[in-house]
Amino acid sequence: MYYDVIVVGGGIAGLTAASYCARSGKSTLVLEQQSKAGGLVNSFSKNGFVFDQGIRSIESSGIVFPMLKQLGIHIDYIKSPVSIGVADQMIKVENYESLGAYQKLLCTLFPKEEESIAAIMAEIKQIMEYMEVLYGIDNPLFLENFNDISYLTHTLVPWLFKYVRSIPKVSKLTDPVHQHLKKFTSDQALIDIIAQHFFKDTPTYFALSYFSLYLDYNYPKGGTGSLTKAMTDFIESHDGTIQLDTSVKKVDVEAHRIEDQKGTRYEYGQLIWAANLKTLYDEIDYQSIKLKKTRTLLESKKAEMADKIGGDSIFTLYLSVDLSVQYFANISSAHLFYTPLKPGLTHIDNATLESILDGSIKLPAEKQKELLYDWMRQYFTYTTYEISIPVMRDESLAPNGQTGLIISTLFDYKVTRFIFDAGWYESFKEYCAQVMIETLSSSLFPELSKHIIESFSSTPVTIERLTGNSDGAITGWAFTNSSIPVVHEMGKMKKSVETPVASIQQAGQWTFSPSGLPISILTGKLAADRAVKQLEKMKK
Repeated sequence: MYYDVIVVGGGIAGLTAASYCARSGKSTLVLEQQSKAGGLVNSFSKNGFVFDQGIRSIESSGIVFPMLKQLGIHIDYIKSPVSIGVADQMIKVENYESLGAYQKLLCTLFPKEEESIAAIMAEIKQIMEYMEVLYGIDNPLFLENFNDISYLTHTLVPWLFKYVRSIPKVSKLTDPVHQHLKKFTSDQALIDIIAQHFFKDTPTYFALSYFSLYLDYNYPKGGTGSLTKAMTDFIESHDGTIQLDTSVKKVDVEAHRIEDQKGTRYEYGQLIWAANLKTLYDEIDYQSIKLKKTRTLLESKKAEMADKIGGDSIFTLYLSVDLSVQYFANISSAHLFYTPLKPGLTHIDNATLESILDGSIKLPAEKQKELLYDWMRQYFTYTTYEISIPVMRDESLAPNGQTGLIISTLFDYKVTRFIFDAGWYESFKEYCAQVMIETLSSSLFPELSKHIIESFSSTPVTIERLTGNSDGAITGWAFTNSSIPVVHEMGKMKKSVETPVASIQQAGQWTFSPSGLPISILTGKLAADRAVKQLEKMKK
């Protein structure tokens, strides 16, 4: 079977790439290992409740909405304001002026740090201004043509000048956010409260710009899966094919051929890899490559990635409760970042945990389990939670008078894998759920524990199993790696989709760092453009 373009990976990047390739009239096949396309941009139903299994809201960043407009895809969106809460303090982020309310919240918690907080807020404002430039207009990549002289002279050209001036300033803010905040304060609890819900060593510009991104949060009616469902419909309406439950097990670079887990072979003109990059380089048949230079380049890329780890992962608790949506609306908005206690995660001791994980401490299995569970109780007490309440944005997403909640927190893959291998996985999930419910019932939602209908969870191991993402990563590569094996400079974004082979493009969260939904879409479009261009070149 031959296709002009085969896209491996049916997440948001793969669907974007396939949409543009199919729209260009190229025969397009998407191969997805799960039984449903969409990856981490998805929703599912359980007993009358709709839950989102990946992202909780969608920020356009000048990319998502222009992409949909260009493709002619219509989705109904609901504005999704964010609340930020610490202990008994809560604010709603409604506009740029809300930064003042956030400053007041922090000053209430840390009255001796008012001067430091003011300086941090000034820094956040400055970074927000930089990011407003970077994402201040619809990304030109999604313009249908450049014939609108008025747009070019009054919008695009002025923006380009601002963009060129801003990029060098942004590039100076790549130090880890926790480290950067130490320039303003020595109060570790304050640093934790501001930054502990970001991935470890998240670059400063990425973390401190989030206050403005909260203002860009939108929620698709019907759940976040409405976005990827609309895109799969688009692909199929343009004669593209989406084949589920299919994993690629062999890539023959020179023959332009791949093979799936059943031994079925597919030939391609262009291959777009929108899945885990490690998997691509693992599945390449190096022995079949006759050109030594190509083989050397590919083997070099594989070696470069070998010791690199995926980014942070999350533990997610899904709850259905017989409490009305109004109960929760009286407390917060539908999307909430909440820290139960002021001290923050630095308050807990990780030394014993690390000793157990690296094997430097030898203890009986039951003692290890006891110590690990003690650590988990502390972790779930001091961590920051991201809480999403879908029915608060769309009343059709839960039965009348009831509410579904999605409660997530960053969680270490290594801890989960250790517990899984030790055989404690099921009890671990139950214990985590128990402590999370206890923590939130004693702070944010006093009635929660008394009204639970059903609870179930997802762990970093779940994410790894479902998506194929190394280490259960949700945004590609960890910032803690000694080096990032992909492009991570804004000005070089176009190069992020290139591989050592002209017939293979790459797209998605593994191809540019730091990554997320908008970047995945952007790289999907770039990979499609490059693939189509290569196909046209082959015709000549």
